[in-house]
Amino acid sequence: MQNSVMALAMNDGPFHIFQPAKQDTAVVFASPHSGRAYADSFLRNSVLDETRLRSSEDAFVDLLFSNAPQYGAPLLCADTPRAYVDLNRSSDELDGALIHNVPKTKSNPRIASGLGVIPRVVANGRSIYRGKMHLTEAHQRLTSHWHPYHNALASLISDTKVKFGQTILIDCHSMPAEALDSLSSGSATHPDIIIGDRFGSSCAGEITDQVSRAFLNAGFAIAHNVPFAGAYIAQHYGGPSRGQHALQIEINRSLYMDEQTIRPNSNFEPFKRKLDNVIKTIAEIGRNNQALRAAE
Repeated sequence: MQNSVMALAMNDGPFHIFQPAKQDTAVVFASPHSGRAYADSFLRNSVLDETRLRSSEDAFVDLLFSNAPQYGAPLLCADTPRAYVDLNRSSDELDGALIHNVPKTKSNPRIASGLGVIPRVVANGRSIYRGKMHLTEAHQRLTSHWHPYHNALASLISDTKVKFGQTILIDCHSMPAEALDSLSSGSATHPDIIIGDRFGSSCAGEITDQVSRAFLNAGFAIAHNVPFAGAYIAQHYGGPSRGQHALQIEINRSLYMDEQTIRPNSNFEPFKRKLDNVIKTIAEIGRNNQALRAAE
């Protein structure tokens, strides 16, 4: 089933929701890391140029999944750059090495490496700022960017669950090819896709299996959970016992873009067409009452 008309719901917040003419599937797609609205003030305050700031961005993932509404599923896309606010972190993951007067909490590896909700570094550990920022500025960023995005995502999930009894969130990301080097085990072959379900805790196994088959049947090489099992979004919104299923999808960037120049490569359109078949199949999973009942 395919919707021939797509409506764009404009929001005051730093995101766009692309709605289908009629939502007829329990699947919701979201892209939290593909935002590329780099404010001049942010660029001025950084020691990095825009290209280097974009190195941690999931560039063009929103475009890769842009046809999801044609198959009856809403698509939420952040405009906020990941280097400015990381929407796949908890709002309390504040980095005391970057932000003045951060209340002491338990440290975690993400914050320690500079990848908290307000990132201190981008790819390859390159520092974003010359010094530290005030806690009030960090809170302003969360108020203006983090909370609006998550309010929108929570509403999409809630509305979908009311309508269909279940929600399947597909959290869309991309990964640098070098992040997969440790998986090679002597082979030159890298997975194209890593499907993260937090080792079974964020999505029912039946649904994970069906999504995995959709990628495999389209000719993609897949892996599960290593090295990306799913971060805050999968953890927070995934709860199979509550009828909420969340999968983090990581795409090998080298398949569709030049990672150095951050531009689509010659394979972008063929790759997008191939991915479209997977998106269509995943949307169909969300219409399959038998699959949803099996996940309960």
